[in-house]
Amino acid sequence: MSDFDAVAVGRRVLAQEAQALSGMAQALGEPFRQAVERMGEAAGRIVLTGVGKSGHVGRKIAATLASTGAPALFVHAGEASHGDLGMIGAGDVVLALSKTGETRELADLIAYAKRFGIPLIAITAAADSALGRAADILLLLPDVPEAADVLNAPTTSTTLQMALGDALAVALIERRGFTPQEFGLLHPGGKLGAMLRTVGELMHKGGELPLTAPSVPMAEAILTMTQKRFGIVGVCDAAGALQGVITDGDLRRHIDGLLTHTAGEVMTRGPKVVAPDMLAAEALRLMTDRAPPTTVLFVVENSKPVGILHIHDLLRAGVI
Repeated sequence: MSDFDAVAVGRRVLAQEAQALSGMAQALGEPFRQAVERMGEAAGRIVLTGVGKSGHVGRKIAATLASTGAPALFVHAGEASHGDLGMIGAGDVVLALSKTGETRELADLIAYAKRFGIPLIAITAAADSALGRAADILLLLPDVPEAADVLNAPTTSTTLQMALGDALAVALIERRGFTPQEFGLLHPGGKLGAMLRTVGELMHKGGELPLTAPSVPMAEAILTMTQKRFGIVGVCDAAGALQGVITDGDLRRHIDGLLTHTAGEVMTRGPKVVAPDMLAAEALRLMTDRAPPTTVLFVVENSKPVGILHIHDLLRAGVI
């Protein structure tokens, strides 16, 4: 074991798999386009299937597709023969994974797809296999050695399957113009879901907004600022459009003779604002990435304030 170099082995494996991925990318062509179109036009669901390591990859691809707006599920090829074929129906598309294409458990599922005219897309390294011959669309993996060549354990082949699944998912995302807002609806929990919530979902509105007019004496403006507890007051013209804001910093800058001024004289014009449909993550960047940083923003629609967002609201929502 003295000659064993783990780093050298790791580099060799990564280089080999990277080379295989590069080769697959270069060979990608018309069958891939056909697969994306067939999956994108499916009236039903995209059904992933496989066994063993290919089954594990199939589960991951199904989860990726479902989370990005393409209805998908995984049906284990072995269980399909014992009743789970009923989960596959008209309008569905089957995406089957098998390196050799001769996996015995796939036979009943292939026969079922052919009998009921369900499109079958195959990901395999063997075009002349049972799966390759039966497929309506064949996505052929390059016939390259596994990284663990002594044992022939699935390594490079499953990496290729996984990457091809990601390529299909991303192509479907771009084909249908899937938006971050739609993605957020499918990920309401956790950090990612929080980042994809909109400002409109988190903002305070109605009577909570600290607003005043330009002609209002500063004593009254300070009272509004204190009552609403955001450390800011918005100054709006007669039409309700936001003209500026007064913050604690503005109070300090005008401390000499402050109460002799009106809100319009003290306010800072052209404040940072956000729109209700802006993502919470974007609002956070606006608060923190641009000088000067701020902890509170007015939410404006058609120049009029419709809400207010505090950095604490982002904290409570899990954005930070």
